[in-house]
Amino acid sequence: MLVVKSLHIVFVVSWFAGLFYLPRIFVNLAMVENEPAVRAHLLVMARKLYRFMTPLGVLAIVFGLWLWFGFGFSGGWLHAKTLLVAFLVVYHLACGRLLRAFTEGRNRHSHRWYRVFNEIPVLVLTAVVFLAVLKPF
Repeated sequence: MLVVKSLHIVFVVSWFAGLFYLPRIFVNLAMVENEPAVRAHLLVMARKLYRFMTPLGVLAIVFGLWLWFGFGFSGGWLHAKTLLVAFLVVYHLACGRLLRAFTEGRNRHSHRWYRVFNEIPVLVLTAVVFLAVLKPF
C-alpha cells in the first residue's frame, strides 16, 4: 500500500501543478485580448496543459480510491477531504469550460477575476493537507 500511497501523492502534486498554472494562463489570456499572436500561443499552452493535467487528476483519484478501499472509509476528516476532492473535480471541469470560452472568444471575466479564481486550489490544498495530516475529527 505504500507504493499506492506514493503514486497517489505524485499524481496529486502533478494535478495541482496544472490546477495552479492553468488559471494563471487565463489571467494572461484575459490581459491580451487584443494581441492575436500572443493569445493564440497562450491558448495552445492552455489546451495542452488541460489535456495533460486531466489524466493526472484521474490517476490521483483512482489511487485515492484504492487507498480508500484498502484502508476503509472512516473518520470525519476523510469525509471532509472527499468533499474537497469533489469540489476540485468541479473546479477542474470549470477550468475546461473557461478554456472553451476563451477558445470560442466568449470570455466574460477580467484578469482580476481570474487572479481570485487562481487562489481557490491553494486554499483547497491547504485544507486537504491539514485534514490528511492532522485527522482532526
